[in-house]
Amino acid sequence: MAVTLTKNARQRALMTMVVAATAFGLMAFAAKIASAHISGSEVALIRMLMGLLPCVVVPRYRRAALEFHRLDLILYRGIFGGIAVTLYFLAIEHTTAGMATLLNYTAPIWSGLFSIAFIDERFSPRVLFPLPIALIGIFLVVRSGTIGFGMWQIAGLLSAVSSGAAVTAMRAARRTESSWSVYASFCVFGALINLPLALRSWKTPDSREWAALLATAFFAMIAQLLLTFSLRWVDAMTVGVISQLAVLISMFLGAAFLGERIAGIAAVGSVLTIAGVVGVTYVTSIHKLAAAADEVVPEV
Repeated sequence: MAVTLTKNARQRALMTMVVAATAFGLMAFAAKIASAHISGSEVALIRMLMGLLPCVVVPRYRRAALEFHRLDLILYRGIFGGIAVTLYFLAIEHTTAGMATLLNYTAPIWSGLFSIAFIDERFSPRVLFPLPIALIGIFLVVRSGTIGFGMWQIAGLLSAVSSGAAVTAMRAARRTESSWSVYASFCVFGALINLPLALRSWKTPDSREWAALLATAFFAMIAQLLLTFSLRWVDAMTVGVISQLAVLISMFLGAAFLGERIAGIAAVGSVLTIAGVVGVTYVTSIHKLAAAADEVVPEV
């Protein structure tokens, strides 16, 4: 039975999602700086290992991370999430922070479709209007690669598909599992998946790169925890719309400080993609019941 959110609870939920989206945008910017001279997989590995620190050093978080009921969902979340991060950081390394984030943040399309297919959420025929808009936008962005469908643009898109699968598993898992068990599985499997790739091209970071790596890990940890916590309380529509803030922030920072530009056909594709993602998120969540929240970030 749904319980109406109080005004304060709703404001907390919305602010939590805004902070999470902002942190994700800052993470992409920091990761781009870090990957200037070291591989994206090395950046991802260090980000995952640092992300595990709260589960290692804080006893109650460690206990919560080791308690789970649905091992299958925890595994799905961890494996697909790890694949998504690997592809996303490789896309950041080889394209721009803005383009990689734009493609990765088409994940609500895939999580919405996967939720319909695998966790019995209702299909709305209305999705047939915004979905083609988003797909056309994705096509234009990916097609803008210097060699047609650039390999790294496609990697960014596949990171979104994997992320959609991971988010679907995470939403199902959050019905029975603690935030820390879901989060820890993401970091553990992400580290394992990136380890062989990182070791193959390992380069010891210098002080500037360590600063960028620490910033990447910090913003990623804050963003991921807030996202994981808030998915219990915030409806899919709100998550999908506010999360697009990360795309705009990464594009702005890349343009302002790294000389990154998305012009011409890719700019048109970016607008269509964001509009389509918001539309798909809306129509796939319109039938969901409103979730209640006593607090946005519960003690676990």
